[in-house]
Order: sequence, then C-alpha cells, then structure tokens
Amino acid sequence: MVLLLLSLSLAAQTEVDERAMISFDKGLGFFDPDSTFGLNLRFRIQNRIGMNTVSASDFSPDQFEANVRRLRLRFDGYLGSSKLTYYLQLSFSRGDQDWDNTGFPSLVRDAMVFYNFNKKFYMGMGQGKLPGNRQRVTSSGQQQFVDRSLVNAIFNIDRDFGLMAYYHNHLGVFHYNLKGAVSTGEGRNIQRTDKGLAYTLRLELLPLGDFVNDGDFSEGDLEREVSPKLSLGAAYSFNNKAVKSSGQRGSTLTTPTDISSLFFDLIAKYQGWALSSEYANRSVNLNHGLWSQEPTPHIFTGNGINTQLSYVFPSYWEVAGRYTRVNPHEELQGIEAQTDIYTLGLTKYLRKHRNKFQLNLSYQKDQLKPFSDKEFLNIMFQVEVGI
Repeated sequence: MVLLLLSLSLAAQTEVDERAMISFDKGLGFFDPDSTFGLNLRFRIQNRIGMNTVSASDFSPDQFEANVRRLRLRFDGYLGSSKLTYYLQLSFSRGDQDWDNTGFPSLVRDAMVFYNFNKKFYMGMGQGKLPGNRQRVTSSGQQQFVDRSLVNAIFNIDRDFGLMAYYHNHLGVFHYNLKGAVSTGEGRNIQRTDKGLAYTLRLELLPLGDFVNDGDFSEGDLEREVSPKLSLGAAYSFNNKAVKSSGQRGSTLTTPTDISSLFFDLIAKYQGWALSSEYANRSVNLNHGLWSQEPTPHIFTGNGINTQLSYVFPSYWEVAGRYTRVNPHEELQGIEAQTDIYTLGLTKYLRKHRNKFQLNLSYQKDQLKPFSDKEFLNIMFQVEVGI
C-alpha cells in the first residue's frame, strides 16, 4: 500500500527552510496510491573536529572541539493535494538544541503547515525561520564553510512561532520576492507568551532572473550559472517587548525591551564564481541599564559585515575566502570585543551539498577596549552526510 522511492542522482531541489519539499527525487519518499498523502524523509549529520591555538604566534592547542554539530531529521509532505503541505525538522545534538541558553532540550526546530493559494503566493503557520538575513534563512546544509559567520551568530533573528506569508512575481526577466511574518517574538519551543509581538518584513530583488535550483539560497555556485545572476535583499524586524537578550534567542532579560534588527545582503553567481555579502544592525529603543557591566544579561547592540568569495571547479572542489567584522555599540566596548575574522575554506563536494568534506583555517583578532588584543588561529574539519 505504500511505495518506497530512493534516488541518488545529482539533480536535486535545493533545501530551503521556508517551504516544504514535496519533490521525491531525494531522500526516502512515501505516498499512497491515490496520491492524497505524501511524505519525504531526510536526515543530515555534521561531524566536526577543530582546535583554537593559544595565539597567532603560539600554535599550541588552547581549545579542542570534537562533536556531532548537527544531527537532524526532516519530514516534508502534502495532505490531499500539493496546496496543503507541511514541514517538520527535529534536532538531536546538544549544541543544536539551544540547551545551554534554555536549560532544556529544544528538540523541535521547525513545525510548519503551508497553504499554497497559487504558484505566486503561499502562507504558513507554525514554528519556523523568520525571513531575516540571507545566511540564516539559507539551510545549514547549504553552507560553503563549516558554519555560518559570527555576524549571523550574533545578530540573526532565528526561529519563532507565528503566521508567515511569501509572494513571488516577475516583470519580464526581473523577479522579486516579498516575505513577512507576525510572530510571538520569544523564539522556539515556548510554553506561553506575553502581549508583545514581533513583526518581520523582507524584500528580494533579482534583476537578472531566477537562480538555477534556488541557488540564491545555496552558497557556492555548484550549478555553474551560465549567465550572471544577482539577488539583492533587505529585511527589518521589530520585536516589541522582547524578553530575551537576542530577541528570539539568548538569556532572559530582567526588563522587556523593544529590539530592532536591520539586514542588507546580496549574492551573485556566474560560471562557478560566487560572491555573497551581508550587513546586520541591532538597536534598542530604551537603555534600562542593559549596557551596564553587571552580570545581568545585556543586549548586544551594534553592527557587523560578512563577505564571502568562492570558486567551484568542474571537479566539485571549491576554494573560498571570508572576511567577517563585528562592531559592538560604543557603550559595550568595555564588555564586548570588536572582532575581525579571516577564513580560508577548501571543500570537496561528493553529492553537492548533501555529502561533502570541509576544511577551514581562520585567523581571529578580538579587541576589547581599553584592554589588550587577543589573536589566535582556528582550524576546523567537518564531514557532512545526508539524503
């Protein structure tokens, strides 16, 4: 009564964390004979080892990292027809469950139900990624470095529970996307919420047409675009009466505070070359003493920029470089460091982003004014497998 499909071909729909994947050319596919129910099952594992040196001149090990960074199960499918779809993602590694911040394992990452009104417009309800900065919206399984940048780690607005809407249209070759969300503002896996909500808007402009296989949300030009492609994005999020230090993430604040987040980003690809860059800024409306040096949680306000340039050879070897800079607000410069990171990456794609080996070498400089600087190297190796 159930047909089982398994495909290992390279042709695949890019995994995008803002809609269900109901094509059965990847993973394990189940559907009933009259096609009123469909389920696509996938898993993903990221195993990594790494080390920080004592300093930029002393290569002795200071810290080691060796763990299962991500272990996830993903379920996508439809009910009745392709208009009603669902998307569920579970995480099983401790670092992926935000255990240290919340004090409990946040197993559920995404649980969304979508209704597709037509090919241009669909809506979703549930817990999922907000339409914030591009690197965060891009799945962790579609990254060309071992992990996202420090800019994303500090400023992203991550996941929330709410209503989300997506609209796509074009004027000739000029394509554009409008995305919005009204959510609780308190992040994932909460039990109750207050009267403050979060409001998020995102606009994407693609003046040269759509990317092949949703390549604007997949790092590196693995599709080797035959003509230049460009996407420009901007997003704004206002979290009214936020109760966590990073809006939807972080430690609990003693005083609810309004937090504003602003993002600009771009991605361009052509014949194996890929350039991506994004700017992030976070601000608060009221101080409430959150910039004091007391041990109570403070909000990291300031800005950051991240830029990546890469080339994929026809053999699916990739070389990439990344520059990241984070600037804390001047009131925080005695608490938070200004950070510069330079990273070189080497990746071998076996089945594009599904199976790959990644090696990263980074130089990081932290400037904590008025104290002395800290400089060190980081080396990281990661293996990713999945279906």
